[in-house]
Amino acid sequence: MSVNTRIKMVVTGDDFGYCPRRDVGIVECFTAGAITNVSLLVNGSSAPCAADLARRYNIPIGLHANLSEGIPVCRELRQSSTLINAEGVFRGKTGIRKALAQGLLSMSEVQQELTAQVMLFQELTGQMPQHMDGHQHVHVLPRIREEFAQVLSEHGISYTRVPVEVGLHRCHWIKEQLMEFYRTVEEDALNTVEIFRSHGIRWPDVYIGLSTMGENMTIENIQRALDYSVQSLHSRLTQQSSLYSPISNSSISVELMTHPGYPSVLSEGGCGEGPDDFSQSWERLHEMKILKDPLLHSSYSDRGIQLCAFKDL
Repeated sequence: MSVNTRIKMVVTGDDFGYCPRRDVGIVECFTAGAITNVSLLVNGSSAPCAADLARRYNIPIGLHANLSEGIPVCRELRQSSTLINAEGVFRGKTGIRKALAQGLLSMSEVQQELTAQVMLFQELTGQMPQHMDGHQHVHVLPRIREEFAQVLSEHGISYTRVPVEVGLHRCHWIKEQLMEFYRTVEEDALNTVEIFRSHGIRWPDVYIGLSTMGENMTIENIQRALDYSVQSLHSRLTQQSSLYSPISNSSISVELMTHPGYPSVLSEGGCGEGPDDFSQSWERLHEMKILKDPLLHSSYSDRGIQLCAFKDL
């Protein structure tokens, strides 16, 4: 790769539409140039208002497909479905993985719900998603990933996320329980690559976000992840790694996954069950502060990084 190769980075604010306070913080980050893209939870309590905000501020927007938290979008699946528990809500981050391993989930219902979310996204925003990823990384789970890829292909959605962060094993600050989950996510993501590629789906060359989430987001950690990942990319190019599928021959593409926003309050937010603990914590506000820090943006400039949206890749 040429020394003149540019680095284009998408900074995605996940969980847009989760609650009004989250949405205000995400919009503030966008107008400050701290994020460049958002992923909308269409079953989030404030999804219609979030879609209006995206139109008002011309925010590039994609779909954060959700099969793990809250209430299905498809009305038929709200009454009787393998995707929901006895309370009528999705099974949760751990629950969906357990049900999948036990063979309890109907893949036709997965496709039905994903399609319903794409259709609702179009209804709310007036456009198709510019990209589509998965809340709590459900889009790379076994069997679900095939349905996800099919839905993207059928609706002409070109971009997704492959959550494999090179160098994650070096991140000693991540708690072991969380690291165990991340390892599972990365294994699932690696096994998804050929499926996505066979459907003509693209993803940025470099993914960052597992090591920099919540309290772990610092300027130093973002810099470390960027430097290590980009350097490793050159080795992957030399080795012709199956993970690498360049979007452009003249630039390296990066996605930084983020979760900024003002903390949710108990009385509002969520996807039908109320906001979770992470949404109510100080960590969302912490991410906002770091992402808007001028020192971080100076480091982008020093590294020749151009911030952009998926549509600009």
